[in-house]
Amino acid sequence: MTVTQEVPVLAAGPAPLAAPAVRVRRHWSEHGLVFVAPFLLVYALFLLWPLLSGLGMSVRSENIAGTGAEFVGLDNYAEAMADPDVWASLGNTVWFTVLSTLPLVLVGLVLALLAHHLRFVQWLWRLSWFAPFLLPSGVVGLLFLWVIFPSDFGFADQALAAVGLHPGIGWLTDERYAMLSIVLTTVWWTVGFNFLLYLAALQAIPQHLYEAAELDGAGPWQRLRHITLPMLSRTTGVVVVLQVLASLKVFDQIYIMTGGGPDESTRPILQYVYDAGFTGYRIGYASAVSYLFFALILIVSLVQLRLSRRNREENAR
Repeated sequence: MTVTQEVPVLAAGPAPLAAPAVRVRRHWSEHGLVFVAPFLLVYALFLLWPLLSGLGMSVRSENIAGTGAEFVGLDNYAEAMADPDVWASLGNTVWFTVLSTLPLVLVGLVLALLAHHLRFVQWLWRLSWFAPFLLPSGVVGLLFLWVIFPSDFGFADQALAAVGLHPGIGWLTDERYAMLSIVLTTVWWTVGFNFLLYLAALQAIPQHLYEAAELDGAGPWQRLRHITLPMLSRTTGVVVVLQVLASLKVFDQIYIMTGGGPDESTRPILQYVYDAGFTGYRIGYASAVSYLFFALILIVSLVQLRLSRRNREENAR
C-alpha cells in the first residue's frame, strides 16, 4: 500500500509585502546609512534648521520676543550695507586678521622647527607650546586682563620696567595698544594648533632627503630653504586658510578683555551682531548682518582655495 503525504503549500501572499522592507534595510546597511543616520539627524537639527531659520529671520522685522514680525524683504540687508557701524566693526575684524595671521603662522613654524630638532626633553617643549591651546577662552581672557595687562602692576609693565622702558601703558584702554594686546593674547593662546600641524608635517618629511643634501655639502640653512620649506608648502597653505577663517570669527577674547572698546576700536563684526540682536533686540537685522558676513567668509574661502590650487598646479609643473 502506498502512503501519500501531502506537502503543505506555503502562502505566497506575504512575500511581496516583506520584500521592499528587506531591500530597504539591505540598501541602508550596504551604504552605511544606518551608521551616519544619527549624525545626519543631529546635523539637520542643530545646523541646517538654525541656518534656514536665520535666513527667514533676516527678511523679516523680527524682534527678540518673536512677536510682530513682518516681511520686509531685503530692507535689512540694504540697511546693513549702509550702516557705518557695520563697516567699522568689519574693518576691526579685518585689521585683527591682518595683524594676527602672519605671526601665528611664523611662530608656529619656528616652534615646530625647534621642537623637531631639540634632542633633549622633547615632550616638555611640545607640551608647553601646545598646552595654552587647550585653555578655555574665558580663562585666557581673564588671565591677560587681570595678570598680564593691568596698568602699573601687570606682568607686561613689570617686564618693560625691568628693561628700562617706561611702564604704565594702557594696554587695553588705549586705542593705540588695545588691538595689539588682543593679538598678543591670541598668538600665545592659539599658536599651539599651528605648531602641532607643522610638527606633524616635519615628521613626515623623508629623512634620506636631508642625508643626501648633507652628503652634497648643504648646510643647515640650505637644507631649510631647499628641502624643509618646500616640503611644508601644502601645510602652510592649510594653516593660512584655517588661520584666516579663525581670525575672521574672533569674538571671545575681545568681548572678555575689552568689550569692544575703547570707543569701539576693537569691536569685531560678530560682537556687533550680538549687540544688534540681544542688546538692540533686532534679531532680523542681526541675522541679515550675520549672513552678509557669512557671504564674505565664503568668498575669502573660495579665493584662497583657488590660489592654493593654482600654486599646487604650478609646483607640479
